[in-house]
Formats: sequence, structure tokens, C-alpha cells
Amino acid sequence: MDFSIIQKSQLEGPNRLDAEYFQPQYLELEKNILQTDTLIKWEEIDGKFITGPFGSEFNVENYDENSQHRYVRGKDVKPFFLSTDDNVYIPEKDFVRLKKYSLEEDDILISVVGTLGNATVIDSSNLPAIFSSKSTTFRSRNINAYYLLAYLNSKYGQGLLLRCSRGQVQTGLNIVDLKTLPIYLPSTEKQDAVASLVKKSYDLLGQSKFRYVEAEDLLFEELGLKDFEVPEDLTWVVGYSEVEKENRVDAEYFQPKYEKIVSTIKSYSKGWDFLKNLTTLIGHPSNPPYARADSIDKTFIITQKHLSDYFPLDNFWEDKKALYTTNDFINKNKEFLLRENDILLYSVGAYIGKTNIYNSNTKATIGSFLTLVRAKQDIINPFYLLVFLNSEIGHLLTRRNSKGLAQQYIYPYDTKNIPVPKIDNGVQEEIGKFIKKGYEARKKSKELLEEAKRKVEEMIDKGSKN
Repeated sequence: MDFSIIQKSQLEGPNRLDAEYFQPQYLELEKNILQTDTLIKWEEIDGKFITGPFGSEFNVENYDENSQHRYVRGKDVKPFFLSTDDNVYIPEKDFVRLKKYSLEEDDILISVVGTLGNATVIDSSNLPAIFSSKSTTFRSRNINAYYLLAYLNSKYGQGLLLRCSRGQVQTGLNIVDLKTLPIYLPSTEKQDAVASLVKKSYDLLGQSKFRYVEAEDLLFEELGLKDFEVPEDLTWVVGYSEVEKENRVDAEYFQPKYEKIVSTIKSYSKGWDFLKNLTTLIGHPSNPPYARADSIDKTFIITQKHLSDYFPLDNFWEDKKALYTTNDFINKNKEFLLRENDILLYSVGAYIGKTNIYNSNTKATIGSFLTLVRAKQDIINPFYLLVFLNSEIGHLLTRRNSKGLAQQYIYPYDTKNIPVPKIDNGVQEEIGKFIKKGYEARKKSKELLEEAKRKVEEMIDKGSKN
């Protein structure tokens, strides 16, 4: 058991009486950083803190997908960079009305409600945008934002930020706690060296995303859909025979845009086939029972939250809230033990159709809200299938078959009947290469971020003198 013995004099400064604040790991971080000679409070950096607008100032029901003005929610603020896979936008009139909350390049954004302490930097690709009340912005032209970002995401920045959290049911960070956070400032040269790593990481992340775009562009070009626009008809007429054939009565299913996509695929010169004929398995197990986290030879359960753009989140098995299933369950459901290049399809909820490819040696299975698609790799490249299913066309074909009102879902049976174009093996291979190159760039990007954090931590650990 870890515990701390605190003198009464130590309670006078922080104005805190809760035991959480004085946990041994926090005291150790504080002791180390106080031994450095280039330490200041965050508020002593020439700049300003900006708190987000109250929730009542904008109704989230008024999102406008045709707007260019992004609304950055608390959940979008990730370590180092903003999430960009689920952007939402607000009408221009609301953006103008809330302009004092608009973000600028090199702003530092901190999540202060919900998941606490995530620190990200704003760059030109994120703009124009405003942020919500679940984050606080720090704006300064007197410190290298990319160095400050690395510090805030290091074990010192994160530990000292989390130490300041307040509340029971919903924890948060207030502006006073941010202002008094100790900031370690080495020489400008050392700050620039750390910042350079973060910037290189960002460049590689951009390259990674570009590779994914190249893969999709190659797919669309091969299918003759390079300039394809999804038609949005206001009305359409469907005969009774079609309704009876499809066993669907909802108007959404019969939108002309779906038939246009299906007819384009079925008229593809090199042929097509149903997904079920290109795979050995499409399905999911019943909800896996949970096993203790300290079980020997445990099997991780991948859920929707572990899916990212194309690959599951890095080190997803280190998730503090990770769930595991029993060996008995795996023995009875061996086909659902994940293999390399298995495809994971989001099948319940808001992001139906989102697809990842499994590229880990970690022993894992899936929860019932995902569908496992196992390609016949001798006849179809799983990376090509990944790009097809993850494309706008793939998403539309998947979502067409979704059912439910409050909670959308798609059954494996319907997934099996998605039509897939059979493009040349050479083109499939090229698409796969783009995805693999994108993954390698993303992996290197992550490594540089870890190196940047490590450099900051090493300087503090060594009590660097400047």
C-alpha cells in the first residue's frame, strides 16, 4: 500500500485537503521538478488563458455539415493533435457571434472536463474553428508552443495537471489550477530541439493521411468514380415488387443514390462479387463474458472505442479500462480469435461502416458491437477491402442496410451482401502499399512524440542547469 505523511505546513500553499492531491507519485514529480532552476508558473508566461463558451451559447442540434467553421468538442482534444475523424461544424452566423472563442494557429488547447489534461496544438488545417466549454485555450507568442505541448504531455505535465483535478462525479480543471501549474523552461536551444521533434512528427502524420487519400483516389480512379458525386434526390418512386423483394419498407433504403452506386459496381468491366464470397467469416460472437485483468493468458476484448482511422489505437491493450474474456469463451469461439489482417467493422451506433484492419500480435477478440470480416487472401487483398469499405461508397453501402431508430445497427447477414468490385490484383497491391506506407509514417510520427516527451523528462530528471 502506498501512502504519504503530510506536514500541516504543506497544506497551506495548495489550499487542498483531499488525500488524492498528496499521492506519492504526485509528490515525487513535484519534488523532482522543484529541484530545477528554470521553473515558472504558467501564468508568468506572457500570454492569455481563454475559457470556452457556456453550453447554452450554442445548441449542438444546430450543427451544419455544409459549414467550414469547425466546433472543437472536448472529445476532439487528444494528446498533441486534434482528432479529425469526426469533425462537426457550426453555421457561419454562430461562428461570427462567438468569434471571441475562435482559435488561432499555435494555440494550446487543454481538455478541462471529462478526460482531463489532454493538450493539443492548433495548426492552420484546423481553422477556422471555435472551442467548447470543455476546453481552455492558452495563447502566447512568447514561448515555443510545440515545446510547451511536449512538456504538458510528458509524465510531469500530465501528472501535475491530473493532480489539480477537482470534483467527484465529474472531475475538472479550473483556470486557477492551470495558471499555477509549474512549467519547466530549459534554454531556447533545448526547447527548439524538442519542438523540432514534435513538428517532424506532425509532418509525418500529414504524410500518413496523404497516403490514405492516395489509396482511396486510386480505388475511385480504377472504378471510374474519380469525380463521383452522391445524388441527393428529394423524392423517388419505388414499386411494390422492389419493396417485397428487399423486405424493406423504409424510404431511406430505396434512395436513388444507393442504386446508382450498386449499378456502377455491378457494371464494372472486371466483375464484382458479394462480400460473402470473398471471405471465410463475417460475424461476431455473443457478448464475451468478462475475466479478471490479472488472469494468466488473458484475451483482450476490442470494442468500438479502440478503432481509429485504419488501424486500432496504438497499445490499445494498455487501456486502463481494458476488458478481458475467459479462456472458456475463446475455446468455444476460436474462429473469433483475431488474426493478422482481419477486418473489424463498426456495426452498432453512430459510426456504422467505420473499418479497421488488425495488425497486432496481441491475443484479442471482439465485442458484439463489431463485426469480424476475414478475407480470402488468395483472391482479395485485405488492405484493398479495408479501403473499399472505409471509402464513402463503402460507408454508404454499409449504412444502407442499417436498421433501428434510436440505435442504428447492421446485421452480419446484411454485411455479407455488400457488392465488391473485383479490381486487378496489381491495383489491389498498390492500394495496399499506400496503406502500409501510411501506417509506417504514422508509427514513426508516434515514435518522435515519445522521443520529445522523453527528452523533456530526462532534462527534468537530471536537474538540467541552463
